[in-house]
Amino acid sequence: MRLPKHIIVIGGGIVGLASALKLAPRFPGCQILVLEKEADVGQHQSGNNSGVLHAGLYYKPGSLKARLAVAGIQEMTAFCRDNGIAHEICGKLVVAVDQSELERLRQLHERGRQNGLQGLRLLDRAQMLEIEPHAGGVAALHVPQEGIVDYTGVCRVMARKIEEGGGRVVTRARVIALRETSSAWTVQTSAGDWEADFLVNCAGLHSDRVAQLAGEKREVRIVPFRGEYFKIKPERQFLVRNLIYPVPDPQFPFLGVHFTRLVEGGVEAGPNAVLAFAREGYRKTDLNPADLYDALSFPGLWRFLNKHRLMCWAEMKRSFNRRLFCQALQRLVPEIRLEDLARGGAGVRAQAMSADGELIHDFSLVRRPRALHVLNAPSPAATAALAIGGEIAKFVAEGA
Repeated sequence: MRLPKHIIVIGGGIVGLASALKLAPRFPGCQILVLEKEADVGQHQSGNNSGVLHAGLYYKPGSLKARLAVAGIQEMTAFCRDNGIAHEICGKLVVAVDQSELERLRQLHERGRQNGLQGLRLLDRAQMLEIEPHAGGVAALHVPQEGIVDYTGVCRVMARKIEEGGGRVVTRARVIALRETSSAWTVQTSAGDWEADFLVNCAGLHSDRVAQLAGEKREVRIVPFRGEYFKIKPERQFLVRNLIYPVPDPQFPFLGVHFTRLVEGGVEAGPNAVLAFAREGYRKTDLNPADLYDALSFPGLWRFLNKHRLMCWAEMKRSFNRRLFCQALQRLVPEIRLEDLARGGAGVRAQAMSADGELIHDFSLVRRPRALHVLNAPSPAATAALAIGGEIAKFVAEGA
């Protein structure tokens, strides 16, 4: 394959922008175009999350996610430092709420050590309270490398640097159709048509649909899960200094609610995880009939719901009952009260799911001779975005 002269990246979220940044030095003289359907970059997953810099603690050793997360936080932190983007490496605690979670906490410590995290410490209750005086539980794992960041600011700086380097970021350009000829891709959008030698699909919540437009079978489906947050009222924010997380339960596919200090100020609590009735459904009342039909007609979703029906029911109840949400938070910070919670924002996780109802946990990059599709990039994709972009640029170069 000859070196590409025109590369189109579909999706102006943080992974798409990072990919464009990494592609430019790999292919000097190549024209790189980012197409984003919204009026600005980073409007969905990239700008609607808890703003945490994840160090790679939870992920299976040797997985793509683990490798890119550990490398990615270092690169993202350096990018923020070099470009004056608000961020802070403040550390976090993973709290074992009772004796039954101690073995899992120790296993998590070992997993983090295998993944290359530095400075991990298992703490008894007295040591834990020195870091988070109001935390509950019997022990904790201290993860000093984790932090907080302004991901919206990251996206805007990335977009600016792409254009300063000779690339283009075109907004309000929703992809309508893709056509591959013997020599090029034609990308039809709401803002006009473009041609490219190589296509990179970083469409996030719509990545499976864009892949289908490119001729791929939808063997996995993006199923949207909304995560809802509360904010801790200012007079009670002293209860949380930085980040307080639960020990993951391997029986459940999602992490559970936690506390996060925000880089712009304030403390956020959440998220839960409920099926969204729209791929961009940030409110309970948001409903997109096509998105809902797409999810409900997928056998994998029903298999997932059947396997995790108790968890799904509990998450749904918490979504509509603030008292239950508060009770979940009190496991980590017992002094939290119902009246401390103010309604916060929400995000939608683009979760790839297989037909047998299993969540795809690792990053999923599907390579083709003249295309690459990022079909699954859940957390910590924002932290690892530059490392993912580097991986994509390497794949494109190897194909060329």
